[in-house]
Amino acid sequence: MLRNIQLLLRLVVQPADAMSQILDRGSLLFASLAALAAGLLSGGGVQGLHFSFYTPLLVLAIAYVPGVLLLSTLLGRLGSIGMVFQRDYSTLLTCTAMAWAASQIPFVVAAQMLPPQILVWPALACVGYFAVLMFFAVRTVFGTGNGVAAGVVSLSWLPLVALAFLWGPLSMILRWVASPFFLFFAWYYLGSEFQNLGSGFRSRQNFQRMLEAAAVNPHDGDAQYQLGLIYQQRRRYSDAIQRFSNAVAIDPTETDAHYQLGRIAMEQGRVADAIAHFEAVLKQDERHSSSEIHRDLGSAYLAAERLGDARRELEIYAGRREYDPEGLYWYGRVMERFGDKAAARALYVRAVEAARTAPRYRRRFTAKWSRLAQKEL
Repeated sequence: MLRNIQLLLRLVVQPADAMSQILDRGSLLFASLAALAAGLLSGGGVQGLHFSFYTPLLVLAIAYVPGVLLLSTLLGRLGSIGMVFQRDYSTLLTCTAMAWAASQIPFVVAAQMLPPQILVWPALACVGYFAVLMFFAVRTVFGTGNGVAAGVVSLSWLPLVALAFLWGPLSMILRWVASPFFLFFAWYYLGSEFQNLGSGFRSRQNFQRMLEAAAVNPHDGDAQYQLGLIYQQRRRYSDAIQRFSNAVAIDPTETDAHYQLGRIAMEQGRVADAIAHFEAVLKQDERHSSSEIHRDLGSAYLAAERLGDARRELEIYAGRREYDPEGLYWYGRVMERFGDKAAARALYVRAVEAARTAPRYRRRFTAKWSRLAQKEL
C-alpha cells in the first residue's frame, strides 16, 4: 500500500518515471480505489456539477480507456485491436486511474481554500494536467513516439463525447446489468474472459521481477540486456544505457547491446558515441540485425559529414535490402550531398514505392520514411 501511495505522489513530480514504475509494481485494485477516493473528495466541488463518486472510474473504464486503446492502435499502427485490448487494457486502466487520482490532488486542496464559484478554473487546470499525465501513460504503455502520444491524447475526448450522447440508454442498460442475478451469470460464463484482461499486466510484472532477480547475478549479461530493452521501449534512456553498458561490461561480445547503445546515442545526438558503438557491432557481426548495422552506421557517418564512409555503408545495405525505405532514403541523402541529383531522386522514388508496397504490419515503421522521401522529390 505504501509503495503505491509513493507512486501516486511521484506522478506529480516525475510523471515519466512514475508511469514506468506503475507498469512494474502498480496495482489495478489500488488505482481503482484511488480513483474512487478522488471522486468522493472532488465530486460536487464545482458549482452546478454533481456526480456519484464512482462515475469517474466508470467513465474511464467503459469509454475513455477503450477509446485511448483504439486511437493508439490506429495512430501508432500497433496491430490487431483485439490483441492490443487483451494485452494492454488492464495496464492502461491502471495508469489512467492513477493519473486521474493524481490530477485531482491539487483540486482537492484548492476546494478547501477557494469558494465554489471559482473552482471551475482549478478544475479545468486539473483536466489539463490529467492530459499531460496521459501523454506519459500512452508513451510508456505502448512505446509510441511523442507525436503519436500527443495525437492520441488530443483526440481522447472523442469517446467521452460519444458517451455523453449515449448516456441515456447506457444508464438504463447499466442499471439492468447491475442486478445481482445478471452479475452472477455474467461472471459464471465470462469470468475467465475478464481474468484474461488482467493477464497481460500480471505477465509483464512477473517477467520484470524475474529479470531483476536474474540481474543480481554479476555474470548474467543477458538479463541486463533484456532489462535495457524494456527501459528503451519506455524511453527511460538513462536506465537503458546503464543496463546495456552493464551487459557489455559483463560480455563484450553482446553485440546487440552495443547496437542499442548506438541507436540511443544517435537519438540523443551523440554522433561520435553512436559511430563507436556501431563500428564495434560491425567488427563482431557485419550482418547484424539483417544488415541494418550498415544502414545505421551509414546514417551516422552522414551526420558526421563522413560522406565517403556513408556512401560505402549505404551502398552495401541497399544491395542487400533493396526494399527498405529508410535505407533508400539515407542513400538518397548521401547521393544528393555528392551532387548526383538524378541518382538521389531515383532512390527517393524507390523509397516511396517500397513503403507503399510494404506488408501491412510494416507500414507503422515505413510511413515516416515515405513522407521524408516525398518531401525531397
